[in-house]
Order: sequence, then structure tokens, then C-alpha cells
Amino acid sequence: MTSSPLFFLICLAFVGFFTAAHAAHLPLELLLLAGESMTAVTLLLLALLKDSEMRAEHATQRKLDAIARALLDMNEDRDSRALRELKESIRMEEET
Repeated sequence: MTSSPLFFLICLAFVGFFTAAHAAHLPLELLLLAGESMTAVTLLLLALLKDSEMRAEHATQRKLDAIARALLDMNEDRDSRALRELKESIRMEEET
């Protein structure tokens, strides 16, 4: 939804309202409404950005874990310090 043109137009409308309210020297109540609307949109976008960042990080970590498991499966008959450390590192991010 947030990458859609409709969402962009809604955000653009808020910015336009904010700019027009100040340019038209509207009453203080409308200026406060414009400012609070911009604050709400900013906080919403910040929360959406953080959520997107966390989902991308989680997906990357799952891919790295899959690669690590594949490497361990390919070398299951070998025993080395690097392979032991690799095995210990899988799902390490969930422990912290």
C-alpha cells in the first residue's frame, strides 16, 4: 500500500494542505490542524519504514541461515573449527 501512487497522492495532498494553509494565512486552528496532520503522516511513515526495514533484515537473515545450512550439509563428513562456528551462528540473531 505504501508504495502505491494513491498513498503518494494522499501524502502530497497533506503537504499541499500544509503549504496552502500557511500561504493563505488561515486562522490558527487550521494551521494547527495542518501541522498536526503533517506530524501524524511523518510518524506513520517512520513506523512503516522501520517495519519494512525489520522485515527486510529478517528475510536477509533467513537467507543467510539457509546458505549456512547448505554449506554444513555439503561438508557434513568434515569437522573443522570454521564449520563448528558456522553451526553455532545459525539463528544467533534470535538469541540477542
